[in-house]
Amino acid sequence: MAGKHVAVLMGGWVNERPVSLSSGKECAAALEEAGYRVTRIDVDRDISAVLKALKPDVVFNALHGPFGEDGCIQGILEVLEIPYTHSGVMASALAMNKIKAKAVMAAAGVKVTEHLTVNRFEIGKEHPMKPPYVIKPINEGSSFGVLIVKEDNLYPPQELTSEEWRYPDVLMCERYIAGRELTCAVVGDKALGIIDIIPTGPGFYDYDAKYAKGGSKHILPAKLSPIVYQEVQTLALKAHQALGCRGVSRADFRLDEREDGSYELICLEVNTQPGMTPTSLVPEIAAHEGISFQDLVSWMVEDASCCR
Repeated sequence: MAGKHVAVLMGGWVNERPVSLSSGKECAAALEEAGYRVTRIDVDRDISAVLKALKPDVVFNALHGPFGEDGCIQGILEVLEIPYTHSGVMASALAMNKIKAKAVMAAAGVKVTEHLTVNRFEIGKEHPMKPPYVIKPINEGSSFGVLIVKEDNLYPPQELTSEEWRYPDVLMCERYIAGRELTCAVVGDKALGIIDIIPTGPGFYDYDAKYAKGGSKHILPAKLSPIVYQEVQTLALKAHQALGCRGVSRADFRLDEREDGSYELICLEVNTQPGMTPTSLVPEIAAHEGISFQDLVSWMVEDASCCR
């Protein structure tokens, strides 16, 4: 509705601050073009007082990472009774915790990879599982802190015991899945298109591959058999619903195709606060479906509510 006052939350103090600022800037500009009255807020720890004084009609949550997508800001907005975009408290907290999310998705019939919880100081000189495997923080996004242990690695990564380690001590270790990186957007109750992500550099789909211009090549729609394409969409929607997500989410998958024609399709995680930057995946998928960026963010504002 034109004239509605929307506060766009962005920035914050976590690792993903630069991405959030970019997402927020893009969303705020699009909402202004759509006729909304927009206030941009670089979030600090006084955000509750700022919002209480501002009294916006809706909060557009463009925060990424801890606090922004783990249920914390959502809880504040519930207390203030300000309608907000994306998922609610419970779904945000569940999806952000990779261990908890895997348990919920597996119970719903979405296949996840073998995994275990490890303490970085207890890994020592023995692998916690047979290589290759991946170690990642339980509650981070944008591939921060992700370490891939290859088959020829004799010991666990030595970075884990370094004093320069910037992430929590408790981590997740999961079996490495070879193959293609796929992602599928869900908007409302519908799974949209699928992108096949091909990093242009020598590494995996890390922070630079995600956000640097030219960091990855996106094949949209992904060149998959109709059966696999539909399966990815079905599982993305099933994961979205099992976690209780609302608004927009994005599910990431690995597809390991074998010479005999068989394949393994694994859901890695669901992102309840997908990036909305110029190189982000959800806006690209939406555009391919005929949904402009302005229409997408406007729909998110009109879909906003409390008790999500």
